[in-house]
Amino acid sequence: MALLEIRDLKKYFPVPAGLLGYTQDQVKAVDGVSLDVEEGDTVGLVGESGCGKTSLGRCLVRLIEPTSGTVTFEGRELSALSGAALREMRRKMQMIFQDPYASLNPRMRIGEIIAEGLRIHRLAKGRDLKIRVLELLTRVGLRAEYFDRYPHEFSGGQRQRIGIARALAVNAKFIIADEAVSALDVSIQAQILNMLLDLQQELRLTFLFISHDLRVVEHVSDRVAVMYLGKIVEIAPAGKLHSRSQHPYTRALLSAVPFPDPARRGTRTVLQGDVPSPINPPSGCSFHPRCPFALKRCSEEEPRLVFDGSHGVACHVFGPGGKK
Repeated sequence: MALLEIRDLKKYFPVPAGLLGYTQDQVKAVDGVSLDVEEGDTVGLVGESGCGKTSLGRCLVRLIEPTSGTVTFEGRELSALSGAALREMRRKMQMIFQDPYASLNPRMRIGEIIAEGLRIHRLAKGRDLKIRVLELLTRVGLRAEYFDRYPHEFSGGQRQRIGIARALAVNAKFIIADEAVSALDVSIQAQILNMLLDLQQELRLTFLFISHDLRVVEHVSDRVAVMYLGKIVEIAPAGKLHSRSQHPYTRALLSAVPFPDPARRGTRTVLQGDVPSPINPPSGCSFHPRCPFALKRCSEEEPRLVFDGSHGVACHVFGPGGKK
């Protein structure tokens, strides 16, 4: 059994209309996602901005409630939990947020921010609490004297390290890293990524790594899932996805990744049109209005995510269900 099992997860946000705020439409942010995450693995989740990556991550830890579907963690269905049981499960599932400036309370000292989870879950108190916080600061590459400083006194990279220390404080097993390095300089990104990989080996952590940067995802992930308009369109081991991608959308994303070696420059696939509205997505395959290989069937029938071994593709034209 996988550590985390997601089955047909949906999250629709109502769109109020008129002065009385009646719900007329819904934004289909996550629209039927199924995914397994094995213990100790890192699963990368990639896609364009607005495809539903962050909404999916927040649903997993119930920061927002799913519209339908199930999330099972360690064999327990999260929607059935409440009170102390939900609090205990949330201790094992933590999130590193995208914006290191907005995710820390500016009125709290760094030591208080990291210690907050320890107090809530009654994992340490008194002198032991401070010792634990100082250990965490050291583990993420910060100095012990930072304990009494405020967030505004730190750089973006240092703030993200504080966010990582806060996630580690409660002995989490599963961590959702939501664009954890996208707001940082490239040199700082490398430091944070290498630190996360070291922590994963040391603490046996499991990651869902959300990003729009395919190079970053390839570096840290065991498997990669590609999202488009609220759905997973392809999933495969990281190396296989980059060398043998099937879905036209995945190929277009990979073609946009810059190569430092001029000899490796390939042909850029430029997608036509804009991403359709998640309020009124196209019929059939949601990618078909932008796909150069679309058939008539693509506009009429939604493709299923079909697996050939460890490689899954939702496409009528390419992958197990169509031509290679």
